[in-house]
Amino acid sequence: MNVAERPMLQSVGDGIEATRSAWSFGGSVAETFDEHVRRSVPGYDAGHELVLQISDFFVHDDSVCYEIGSSTGTLIRALAERHAGRGSWIGVDIERAMVDFAVRRNEGSRVRFALADACRFDYQPCDLVVAYYTVQFVRPRDRQRLVDALFQALNWGGALLLFEKVRAPDARFQDLCTGLYNDFKRGHDFSPAEIMAKSDSLRGVLEPFSSAANVDMLRRAGFVDVMSVFKQVCFEGFLAIK
Repeated sequence: MNVAERPMLQSVGDGIEATRSAWSFGGSVAETFDEHVRRSVPGYDAGHELVLQISDFFVHDDSVCYEIGSSTGTLIRALAERHAGRGSWIGVDIERAMVDFAVRRNEGSRVRFALADACRFDYQPCDLVVAYYTVQFVRPRDRQRLVDALFQALNWGGALLLFEKVRAPDARFQDLCTGLYNDFKRGHDFSPAEIMAKSDSLRGVLEPFSSAANVDMLRRAGFVDVMSVFKQVCFEGFLAIK
């Protein structure tokens, strides 16, 4: 491929640029990530608050707690602050730029960050795992193995909080969801060009499962008690207890 044929970088908003089928959380994305994702995901802050509230039922003095795909560390730091003096808090992320940013931003906090592939990480026995819109970026062929590993790491009575973008159950509802989601992004000041560029960049990178497929995946891992705790059109949060 010569220079003229290479995909061009296009703005997806908030100073972030990406090319087709090549969305990445690396580079300078961390600098504006929190604002970008807040404008991109309906109920993002409300979901954070719900995670904090649910964590009260599972965190103990000696608990080990993980966030998978911890990005800038915003959520796991809030969890550690809510449970001041209780538990050990570990954020796992595969992007060095994100981990470096999170370490700088959370200096002095009780959170530790690990630069690692969550699918191959050596988890300690734990009481709480949060995966907040991150497993959807794991390749489908690896996704079950990750959830299996999280189930095995959880202590009996521990919980996985899995928030994901989800596909609708049929084509008619998917069209409706796509339209509503595009309306949401336009309402948060993304231009049509930025919306299309972001969609193009996520091709083959973000692969959502349906609600039913996510529940099936959790049950195959061994979870029996699974409940939907958050839902806003095509964004859903599941609580799975071991």
